[in-house]
Amino acid sequence: MVSRRKFLKRAAAAGAAAALYPREALAQCGSSEKENAMEAIQTVTGPIAPAELGVTLIHEHIMCDFIGGDKTGPHRWQRDEVYQVMLPYLDVVREGGGQTFVDCSPKFLGRDPVLLRRVSEASGLHIITNTGLYKDPYLPKYALEGTAESLADDWTREAKEGIGDTGVRPGFIKIAANEGDLNPIQRKIARAAALTHLRTGLTIAAHTTESKTALEELDVLQSEGVAASAFIWVHGDVEADRQAWRESGRRGAWIELDAVTPEEPERHLEMVQDLIEADLIDQVLISQDRGWYNVGEPNGGEQRPFDKLLTEFVPAMKKAGVDEATIDTLLKDNPRRALTPRVRAG
Repeated sequence: MVSRRKFLKRAAAAGAAAALYPREALAQCGSSEKENAMEAIQTVTGPIAPAELGVTLIHEHIMCDFIGGDKTGPHRWQRDEVYQVMLPYLDVVREGGGQTFVDCSPKFLGRDPVLLRRVSEASGLHIITNTGLYKDPYLPKYALEGTAESLADDWTREAKEGIGDTGVRPGFIKIAANEGDLNPIQRKIARAAALTHLRTGLTIAAHTTESKTALEELDVLQSEGVAASAFIWVHGDVEADRQAWRESGRRGAWIELDAVTPEEPERHLEMVQDLIEADLIDQVLISQDRGWYNVGEPNGGEQRPFDKLLTEFVPAMKKAGVDEATIDTLLKDNPRRALTPRVRAG
């Protein structure tokens, strides 16, 4: 495990080395992973330098459509209405100091790069979308019948050429896992994510609610030669066994606490403090998993605002004694490190 002081020293050394030896920079700084040079992060309006991310909401949703599989698509919603309903919530985030919004709705669950680009331009927020696929019953027929290699080909094409004809490129890979032992389809999707990572350097964010499943996903990645640091355990805060955090953290994975709510801040304050004590804070991401325009409901149903993390939970962390440097680590440094594309082989 790397202490904060050691990490900062490595980061400074990496920056200096990158100017002279970009491909070898991280290796010269003592990394145990074989990583290539840092590259721009893709937003829906184009690439940005990692340093431009700033305060980042790492897991939110502007729109979701839970009708299932091939039934969904832009014919199911009116972009103008979604834009009008959701833009004010994004404006509040920007006014409150937020700079980047990571939209985690995958293909066949409400991903709309055209809409995301429009609200990004209007709000001034960097918005990042994804490639990948979710889980049953939100999978298309071709995902059930195809191979991991064919799925990886599709996702790699999106990463390198853009989503459809939009020109929008994804900034990460979003997948999901069933509870318990990985079933064959989710194992195939996890393997496809590993193959795509090795081709693109995009980080893998996996909706996973049980530690047993998360560790199996890490095993799949390792079997394909991908290091655990390429993996975000999404919804890690659902798992009650905090020893599981330590195990996944020791392996190098990111632990995402993304159900932060104003209704029960004490639970997540305790989680943050526990991870500080475990010396894992450099591998923690926090967000809210809030929003969203729910397709099929009048006016998108009832939305939950995105700003509470910044306006309520950050002050609660300060009141509990969490220092500014740690808050910056959670909201700025860790998202930047997690989302910067680089192949993490191990």
